[in-house]
Amino acid sequence: MSKEMLNALDALEAEKGISKEIVIEALEAALISAYKRHYGQSQNVEVEFNAKKGSIHVYSVKEVTEEVMDSQLEVSLKDAILINPAYEIGDKIRFEVTPKDFGRIAAQTAKQVILQRVREAERNIIYTEFSAYENDIMQGIVERQDNRYIYVNLGKIEAVLSKQDQMANEFYQPHDRIRVYVSKVENTSKGPQVFVSRSHPDLLRRLFEQEVPEVYDGTVEIVSIAREAGDRSKVAVRSHDENIDPVGTCVGPKGQRVQTLVNELKGENMDIVEWSEDSAVFIANALNPAEVSDVIFDLTNPKACTVVVPDYQLSLAIGKRGQNARLAAKLTGFKIDIKSESDMASFYEKLEQEEIVVADAEELVVEAELNDEVIMANPDMTSDDYENAIFEEE
Repeated sequence: MSKEMLNALDALEAEKGISKEIVIEALEAALISAYKRHYGQSQNVEVEFNAKKGSIHVYSVKEVTEEVMDSQLEVSLKDAILINPAYEIGDKIRFEVTPKDFGRIAAQTAKQVILQRVREAERNIIYTEFSAYENDIMQGIVERQDNRYIYVNLGKIEAVLSKQDQMANEFYQPHDRIRVYVSKVENTSKGPQVFVSRSHPDLLRRLFEQEVPEVYDGTVEIVSIAREAGDRSKVAVRSHDENIDPVGTCVGPKGQRVQTLVNELKGENMDIVEWSEDSAVFIANALNPAEVSDVIFDLTNPKACTVVVPDYQLSLAIGKRGQNARLAAKLTGFKIDIKSESDMASFYEKLEQEEIVVADAEELVVEAELNDEVIMANPDMTSDDYENAIFEEE
């Protein structure tokens, strides 16, 4: 090796981002591997690199013995004294065995090991770089697609967008530029694998952070998100500054801020509602745009409730295919049963009638018990006496 090799290492470090030390380590491992292939063993081989001259020397370390049993590992005392009279039994002597005419096989082995180390270093660099983007947004270019994935070029790596992570209202073509949410980064045996999404609820969160400064700096907090990607979303927000309206801040002047997000998500409808510590108020807000008359909580299940709405608001509260109620339930974490005012009135009327029936039945039971007591107290009483006794009690 020479100065040209050092220059090549510097260029590799600049272009690939791989440190010179990693490549030198790979070269040392390659020469040991080539030596092993050539001589059949490498347990006593050492590699020494001169960083100033750019030269590598390979040494075979042998122990001085009285009688040589293995010429690869040992050297006789007689031969050692010829090298240096000071050598004694048990000393270690380094013999240079730098591969000069190793041949095609040895050179190919060295090349393969170097390429493998360089490839591993590149993978680690890419994994480290993209791990920092996990749970964040990146912009990529659609490259191609197959039956399982759409492949998105993120620069140094090709990410995969699975079918469940795609939006139903979007169609992707090669060379399309899209913003994606990096949901997971894995370091597999085949190299780093990046999974991205267009349907993840946190994509909406990151888009709000980019579009609304108050969300980014934490003045306005996004408490929860319920999303059916490509169709409709509900976002619950609250403000940590009493002078700032969280809903108005996210919507923006004339709806400009939220409209930017709607355009990015290809027309996905968006409801922004205010979060409240009062669960009844929060549930009523979550069912926006429907009006809520009352929220009745289930005493047996703290996470279930019945919401009463005006008759003309029932279909609006439930939504198309139950979407509004479904998203409100996801947003609040409550199981929501929606009933109209007339249904609740009928329910209360029926309940009242049932209570009357129960009261009458209880009265009859009490009366029967009293009669039994009269009979037990007067076992010789005739039927006429019994009727007279009942008449007197009445």
